[in-house]
Amino acid sequence: MGRRATDAFNAVVSNRVLWVKCRIQFDLWVKCRNCLTLWVKCRKTGFMSSLPKHRSPLLPDRHPTPDFFVCDVFDAVPKGDMASMEHPIFSLSTKPDHHIRRYENGTAYVEIKPSADGLATIHDRDILIYCISQMMAALNEGKEVSPVVRFKAYDLLKATNRMTNGRGYQGLKDAFERLSGTRISTNIITGGEEIFETFGLIDRAKIVRETRDGRMQEVEIRLSDWVFNAVKSNEVLTLSRDYFRLRKPIERRMYEIARKHCGRQSEWKISLSVLQRKCGAVSSEREFRRLVSTIVEEDVGYSHIPDYAVRLDEDDMVIFTNRNYREQEEDVAPSPYAGVISGDGYEMAKQAAPGWDVYYLEREWRDWITEAPRDTDAAFIAFCRKWHERRSSPRVSA
Repeated sequence: MGRRATDAFNAVVSNRVLWVKCRIQFDLWVKCRNCLTLWVKCRKTGFMSSLPKHRSPLLPDRHPTPDFFVCDVFDAVPKGDMASMEHPIFSLSTKPDHHIRRYENGTAYVEIKPSADGLATIHDRDILIYCISQMMAALNEGKEVSPVVRFKAYDLLKATNRMTNGRGYQGLKDAFERLSGTRISTNIITGGEEIFETFGLIDRAKIVRETRDGRMQEVEIRLSDWVFNAVKSNEVLTLSRDYFRLRKPIERRMYEIARKHCGRQSEWKISLSVLQRKCGAVSSEREFRRLVSTIVEEDVGYSHIPDYAVRLDEDDMVIFTNRNYREQEEDVAPSPYAGVISGDGYEMAKQAAPGWDVYYLEREWRDWITEAPRDTDAAFIAFCRKWHERRSSPRVSA
């Protein structure tokens, strides 16, 4: 009798388990059926076709309209020091990079040693670009500058197209640690001096004020003498604002190299192997070729690399073509009334008249002007701003 009862009980339990499994399978089937029904409805209404098929290689412009209290930040054109644009100092990895790196170019060498937090990354470089841009803007206004730069953390986050939430502020703190901890030994020349020493990218970072929830407000940074010498000696180049919208670290590094070597030339070539060394990429040659090929394909479709189109030929030569190249003698005739427009002037003119060809506007301005302006850049920028206000953005023909 006991054995029969046990068998009966086991049968009930077995059936119960089987029933639960069936119930789970039925619920899963119902969910799949509901998803299929929703997909059919979306397809019938055309909703699916309205969705973008591919994600843009560029990050969204998170702060297209600056707040009134950070206008001075956006008036300072982004600039990078030429020394760090030439040498692969910053890591391309998104994970902590603890490799010691040494690069040699003739008699010059650069050795980069990480801290426990890893090497400074190419995204950490945004802080240096921001500080250098503010210092150059002050120098252009005739003001004195020092290695100590104080700014609002919120201004930096907006100017470099970063998120302004808690994650953005924590990212700044982590970047300060890596910038301060990364040590560089070099004999490269900066400011006309050959430097043999070991130093950090920044000497210190200090949070002057902090909110109750822990977010930093004012930050004080002391730049290294190496970076400060580059600023004082005007060894800097203007960068496109879209630099901060590039998603991939290798895209940023490729743009820096093109900006340094191609500049305003019509075209510049570099072998894939040399480009890999200049990028400081630690991936295999095959993987690096795949990464570059992907960037080339995306640039063909989106033209997302600022200022330069990039392509890879059959001989593994990477070719950068200047999107804004023009022949000075053919495009712009000399004017007896206006001087030469600087690189910063062209960049700020683009911001004043978005969508317009600044070289076309320059021709219009030189034909219109009747007397020599006190400040060529300021006069041209004001003309572009008025032009855009009266005509809005240019029409694009289908």
